[in-house]
Amino acid sequence: MSDPRYARLAEVLTGFSTELMPGERVLIDAFDIPETFVIALIRAARARGAMPYVNIQRSRVTREMLMHAEAAQYETTAEVELMRMQKMQAYIAVRGSDNIFETSDVPAERVQMAAKLLKPVQDYRVNQTKWVVLRWPSSAMAQQAGMSTEAFADFFFRVCTFDYSRYAPGMKALVALMNRTDRVRITGPGTDLSFSIKGIGAVPCGGTRNIPDGEVFSCPVKDSVEGVVQYNAPTVYLGSSFDHLRLAFEAGKIVDATSSNTKRLNEILNTDPGARYIGEFALGFNPHILEPMRDILFDEKIAGSFHFTPGQAYEQGGNGNKSVVHWDMVCIQRPEYGGGEIWFDGKLVRKDGLFVLPELAKLNPDQLLKQG
Repeated sequence: MSDPRYARLAEVLTGFSTELMPGERVLIDAFDIPETFVIALIRAARARGAMPYVNIQRSRVTREMLMHAEAAQYETTAEVELMRMQKMQAYIAVRGSDNIFETSDVPAERVQMAAKLLKPVQDYRVNQTKWVVLRWPSSAMAQQAGMSTEAFADFFFRVCTFDYSRYAPGMKALVALMNRTDRVRITGPGTDLSFSIKGIGAVPCGGTRNIPDGEVFSCPVKDSVEGVVQYNAPTVYLGSSFDHLRLAFEAGKIVDATSSNTKRLNEILNTDPGARYIGEFALGFNPHILEPMRDILFDEKIAGSFHFTPGQAYEQGGNGNKSVVHWDMVCIQRPEYGGGEIWFDGKLVRKDGLFVLPELAKLNPDQLLKQG
């Protein structure tokens, strides 16, 4: 028997997030998730008159394919996948796994080769379709979050079916402010960072691309970043774990990078020239997400956080930086994580994780949770 919360979440993804219309084709990309939820998505898409297509993937199979990957093999895969993506108007990806480190022993050059060859598929999907991506709750995710399996499932569905329309007034004000901002300065423990976002533009994210959601992003002018940032949220990227990430910048470029896994960190940052420049700057404000769990779709939305992302920039709200890397590294600025301040053109905007301007206070957790 299907959990009734499945139908509610499927309705959010096919309705609010992708707004499927009659006759539209949607690709449902299912990574290690229950068949019952795939069926719920199919039914929700059909209820809106859309035509669902399904791709089933398994992480252990993906690892085996990557372990001895050949360029010719992935060139063909990319050609086929791009052709399929070009037939779609929408894309819904649900990704679950019992082991987030499944690909940790795959040689880095194999992963990088496959990522480079498959990048045109991702670029088309991001820029030409309506899309939404989310994780699926698993015992592994519960363990990452330090919660029981049942408690984590309750948390997951509460977060993912949140009424994201509540963000609208505060996000509108934050976008307007960022659109007219030139200089940004961020300070905190181990962090003193400055850069310009002049002319870049800001993009609100309120449940139409990622679930869970809750951020507004922009991007630094590529060569404007100066200073140092010390991230305090642990992260996993390409199957490897990283803690205590620290990046130093000169003229926009990462000139020094250290972490608990410094060698692997620099291998990733050396993937291509764009990996050492920043492709995204964003403020997170999901009121339900307070602690990191090594899952970026959750961690980048943490209330009172910002992320500062080496690698690929988005076409909208981007600076033109190109890379196969897009690594959202997160710093939490609430008092229990050491606090911090964010300034726009010399004016304090957020202190210790809370917006201080009246028009932005609607994005603080107490305001979001008491609405409705």
